[in-house]
Amino acid sequence: MPMSPFYRDRLFPILPEIEAQFGTPFHIYDEEGIRQTGLRLNDAFSRIDGFREYFAVKALPNPHIMKIMRDLGFGFDCSSIAELVLSRQVGGLGEELMFTSNNTSAADFEEALGKGGSLLNLDDITLIPKVPQMPEVICFRYNPGPRRSGNSIIGNPVEAKYGVAHHQLLDAYACAKTKGARRFGLHTMLASNELNCAYMVQTARMLLDTARWITSELGIRFEFINIGGGLGIPYRPEDPPFDLDCLANEIYVLFEQFAADQQYMPRLYMESGRFMTGPHGVLVVKAINRKDIYRTYIGVDASMSALMRPAMYGAYHHIEVLGKSGRSDAIPVDVVGSLCENNDKFAIQRPLPPIDEGDLLIIQDTGAHGHAMGFNYNGKLRPKELLLRSDGRVELIRRAETIHDYLATLQFEPQRFTPKSSCKK
Repeated sequence: MPMSPFYRDRLFPILPEIEAQFGTPFHIYDEEGIRQTGLRLNDAFSRIDGFREYFAVKALPNPHIMKIMRDLGFGFDCSSIAELVLSRQVGGLGEELMFTSNNTSAADFEEALGKGGSLLNLDDITLIPKVPQMPEVICFRYNPGPRRSGNSIIGNPVEAKYGVAHHQLLDAYACAKTKGARRFGLHTMLASNELNCAYMVQTARMLLDTARWITSELGIRFEFINIGGGLGIPYRPEDPPFDLDCLANEIYVLFEQFAADQQYMPRLYMESGRFMTGPHGVLVVKAINRKDIYRTYIGVDASMSALMRPAMYGAYHHIEVLGKSGRSDAIPVDVVGSLCENNDKFAIQRPLPPIDEGDLLIIQDTGAHGHAMGFNYNGKLRPKELLLRSDGRVELIRRAETIHDYLATLQFEPQRFTPKSSCKK
């Protein structure tokens, strides 16, 4: 089920009041749902000593949400300096931060290792010389190539730009060890929005087998194994939920087997973003136009600049019309924004009840990779973000962008430079 009944039952009755107070469009997230998912994740993997979730900041980079993650004991998976800065602002330090970037500059590494540091998860063997000083602990992102399959979001590992190839792994760890690394981790990220427990179990098995191989060749011990994120959520009503208990039970067996033959058990890390916040957010929009030509189009007051997954991936997001659920007179419509792009659609030929101007539409499962992937094409401004607190209060946690924000980078002190080579002699 796309939206948890618990969230729906708390949110829908108060949506008219929220709309009257804040206006549409807005993303709104459920604190209680996020906390319950985090507690469930911690409990599922509690048998593995040192388990830690590193929340994928890219999924929902808002400090108010990140403080909830801190309360749960989570670290932060960061892919940019801005995400590191956000994480440090909410109290993340040192090994509570995992810096997993790609195509990384030396300046990025300087920032990642400064101001309290972070765990470096290197994406390529050629990045080793760019690290200004090899830290004590180092991790590499592993790309198994043809040994595994990916999915439509991450891509086939052979074609993916991420990670160290299998034939480079030994050299990568040996080089890092020579340069001073003394503690080691192994990471991979092969799929996104994966609903098949068996696929993620295979990923854990692959990493443990790879760790055995590297240990036998180089004699190094792995402090942690990071299976990445990728745990999926049921966007469609007919989709089954991810079986977290199955994953935890089967991975624990693999870790016990590893401990039996290696005489130690590494810590297990993961970096779920979508699984943590995706089902606990919705985008609320208002119907502002109806157009009947070859199809019926329902125009709403947000565009794909507020939620680009349907346009980018052909992704499905369930939609309900407030007060009209369960009606039998649905007709197929396209739900569209106002961008000058024909793929600016939240739904295509989706059966929905008759929609009148002013109706509120709830576009579900936008709690991850929704607002975070927003943009300003056509000068569209990203909407506000709200948080439904556990005690029932509704809090503004990011204001809507303004025209002033959009124009701000055009306000600067003039700079002009004439290259010498362009001067006439």
